[in-house]
Amino acid sequence: MDSNRRTRLSRQDWVRAALEAIAEGGLAAVAVVPLAKRLGTTKGSFYWHFPNRDALVEAALAEWEETHTGAVIAEIEAASDDPLEQIRLLFKRVTELAARDRIELALLATADHPPVESALDRVTRRRIEFVAQLFQRLGISRAEARRRALLAYSAYLGHAQLVHATPQLLPQTQAAKRAYLDDVLAALTSRADSR
Repeated sequence: MDSNRRTRLSRQDWVRAALEAIAEGGLAAVAVVPLAKRLGTTKGSFYWHFPNRDALVEAALAEWEETHTGAVIAEIEAASDDPLEQIRLLFKRVTELAARDRIELALLATADHPPVESALDRVTRRRIEFVAQLFQRLGISRAEARRRALLAYSAYLGHAQLVHATPQLLPQTQAAKRAYLDDVLAALTSRADSR
């Protein structure tokens, strides 16, 4: 069974297992032998796909970056051409994602680890730039759009922390969640100070 299981496991199986481990126990939980046990195989299967743990961590970070940033941006761009609607869809999507995802918080807790630091830097820059572009398309100046994007991203990170640490403080009903989103969007898209 072991050799059959090993041949059936893909590189992606290991990457998914690493991301699950990060979500459950942080970066330190990405260890070859426990992951092999979780996947029902031996560490030999791991070495078929990766030369070492660092390569698995890099692959997991790349997967997280694509699924939690690249794919989300592509989804929002495909859903609408209207920048205000795109902002609304983006905020709705990322707040839903934050409620289900523990990976980002775990990565933020290990932001001093060089590969994690690099991934977080790329993701943060890409996300802020995307939001800034949406604000600019609303007619907000480049400098102000950048400030608002940074504020929006800070609000997202705070929301992600709240949803896991103190979810009872956040709106609970669908109506309350919609009102909350409307308030956030109104504050961020107001043209009163669009220098």
